[in-house]
Amino acid sequence: MAGKPVRLTNAIDQTRRMLSLVTYLKERPGARVEDVARAFGITEDELVSDLDVLPMCGTSFRGGDLLDIDTDGERIWWHNPAALGEETAEPLRLAADEATALLVAARAVSTLPGLRESDRQALLRATAKVETAAGEQAGASSRLSVTFESEGGVFADVDRAISERRRLWIRYYSPARDEVTEREIDPIRLVSVGHTYVEAWCRRSEARRTFRLDRVAEIKILDEPSAPPEIELRDLSEGLVQPAAEDPEVVVEVGPGGRWVAEYYPHDSADELSDGGLRITLRTPDPASLRRLALRLGRDGRIVSPRDLADSAREAAREALAAYDGVEAHGAHGAGAGREGRGDGQDDRREQGL
Repeated sequence: MAGKPVRLTNAIDQTRRMLSLVTYLKERPGARVEDVARAFGITEDELVSDLDVLPMCGTSFRGGDLLDIDTDGERIWWHNPAALGEETAEPLRLAADEATALLVAARAVSTLPGLRESDRQALLRATAKVETAAGEQAGASSRLSVTFESEGGVFADVDRAISERRRLWIRYYSPARDEVTEREIDPIRLVSVGHTYVEAWCRRSEARRTFRLDRVAEIKILDEPSAPPEIELRDLSEGLVQPAAEDPEVVVEVGPGGRWVAEYYPHDSADELSDGGLRITLRTPDPASLRRLALRLGRDGRIVSPRDLADSAREAAREALAAYDGVEAHGAHGAGAGREGRGDGQDDRREQGL
């Protein structure tokens, strides 16, 4: 008899759910298991599994600080909700490594060229307060320094263009296409999601685009005013890549060694396969960018559809293998090969783009 389909839940999703669950249960003492499971869109077994983990969480591992939550199978009881109350919480104390990381980062940001002077002074005042609060633990930070190189200059120009409402010209490297393009953009805002990006209206594509600052090869502030159309700013709290419903659909099948794809790529579904792998359905505005994913997966995965994308990924893999075959053939000539043999090998390398 076929069982219920397995719903893939990654660690990030579970952590977010459990954080919300704590607030939900604190406001609803004696909540019914079936009602809570329905509210969170999970099974009762998944909920009970979460409840088994929560008692190991708290503000510390001292007695009374861990969450005292249990269930009789029908209702959920929280015996010490005050453990997370503001009236019992201790002041936040930074560990030595935390204080060092925070102070080094703050000092580095304060040296960025183009940073508004009012922002710089506010940052320096905050840094001084952290130093005072950290006391002796702040000592190590004074022996460390970080400097921003190319990205810092780009950041300054983008920040200035935004404040002065001016258009930018950039030469930008796109790793998905392995090419550098020139374009004019109307910057909208700077965002930081792992890396620093500028969200802008691209005059070349006539659409909103996001550019990573460390991939900007050259930048100029133009005299033309920046005039992006009125567009609603996206909520990036869930990540920079948020596929839209109208984006093309791509299906990827991965083996057990490629299950990480479901952790890193937003997707519509991830169905279990008999070999322990997954059949992942996702959407992307630029399907061609997934060719690099296919090459990275190697034997651990393949693109199933659309067919033209699968064919192009297969051809890219063939070209990569052919390039390595050429290197091996060239090396096989050995040190005793004559000038003619070396010339043939060099011609092969040129044809293959090596």
